[in-house]
Amino acid sequence: MAAGLTVDAAFGAALGRLKAVRSGAGFSAASVFAVRIAAAGFAYIAQVLMARMMGGAEYGIFAAVWVWIAILGHSATLGLSQGACRFMPADEALGRHAEVRGFLAGGAAASMAGGLILSLVGLLMLKAEGSLLASPYGAPIVLGALVLPLFAFQDYLEGVARSRNWAVLAIAPPYLLRQGLIMAAMILAVLLGAPAKASVAVSCTLFATAIAVIVQAALLLKRLGPPALTGSRRYHWREWLTACLPIAAGDLATAAFGFVDVVLLGFLTSPASVGLYFAATRIQQFVVFVHYAASAATAQRFTAAKARGDLAGLNALVRDQARWVLGATALVGAGTVIMAPLLLGLFGPEFRESLPVLTVLVIGSVGASLFGPGEDLLTMLGGERLCAGITVAMLAIGAGLCFVLVPWLGLIGAALAMAAMTILRAAAMALGARAIHGIATPAFSDFFMHRTRR
Repeated sequence: MAAGLTVDAAFGAALGRLKAVRSGAGFSAASVFAVRIAAAGFAYIAQVLMARMMGGAEYGIFAAVWVWIAILGHSATLGLSQGACRFMPADEALGRHAEVRGFLAGGAAASMAGGLILSLVGLLMLKAEGSLLASPYGAPIVLGALVLPLFAFQDYLEGVARSRNWAVLAIAPPYLLRQGLIMAAMILAVLLGAPAKASVAVSCTLFATAIAVIVQAALLLKRLGPPALTGSRRYHWREWLTACLPIAAGDLATAAFGFVDVVLLGFLTSPASVGLYFAATRIQQFVVFVHYAASAATAQRFTAAKARGDLAGLNALVRDQARWVLGATALVGAGTVIMAPLLLGLFGPEFRESLPVLTVLVIGSVGASLFGPGEDLLTMLGGERLCAGITVAMLAIGAGLCFVLVPWLGLIGAALAMAAMTILRAAAMALGARAIHGIATPAFSDFFMHRTRR
């Protein structure tokens, strides 16, 4: 009898912990989503103002430079931003505090150094090429090179905060504070007589990023406290980089995957057309934020659950995330398409031409959400090389489709290419996660399992 009570008590305690983890993940996801929606609101208003003030051509130049900052900035951390969510929760769970302190210090230094090196190498390559720096892109590119190290360091800070489940601290400074400051700085600059040009917009981005980094770093250091910052440090660079460099390659491919259509349109069409397409992608971000919120709230929890050996909790988290993301993505996607004529029209009457582009991109996001968090499992639990390989393959196919479809169909061709590759990439990630970890990630997997059992 006593043994039975002990087993029941242990089962009840385990169930309680599982419910606490799942409810915590749900609250974090909701918090992240709320902050990202608010940030998207700021970003949307900022983009509308810039498009209105700068005109289509200058706005297209700013969009192209910002895309390169994002692509290179996410990659400059050498994967250590995502690595923070993979290694730090596991080390905390195992009581390896010296490793945690080592990762904190080493990752910060490596991220800033990576951003500086990429900026210098990029500028040297462009100087050797000669023509681009002498074009209207020249000044915005040079200013963007100054933004890049700050962007990379802030990306690392976000990863550290996410690893501690501090969702708002991770997301609010880069996506709310930075966006709000960009908007305010651009308005102030124009009111003070600065020309409404892409170079001024990138200068405002530099100022806003610097302030947001300082604020986030100060808050993070205060919250981490002396125990996490003082004491012995152990560095496992071989282990960290063995995992993180493939993650960095995957991040670069993922960032490129998210922006390859805009980059290629810069070569294949006019700056004004790039501006039209970029406006549609900015509004589509409302839909993409659903997956981002869920990933920011649960990816590090996957790692912690695996380290504890809590396979039941891990499967439950995967199942809950898949269902929540599918439902929320479909709901937000429908609302975005309904509101699209109004949202696009605020950029200017000509931007309503981007409605078909936006609709196709939203369909791609909803279709990808069917397949669940396969990418998160491969990145967090092992399989990062496969994850990077899938993304690179889809990037190459997507770029090839853009080269074929854009001359034929115009902007809608780029949207069709990227929507198809987004869905196919998510399906491949789900297959990879099932093959390596034995976990079914699609939101509909339970339905088919029940049908099979019948």
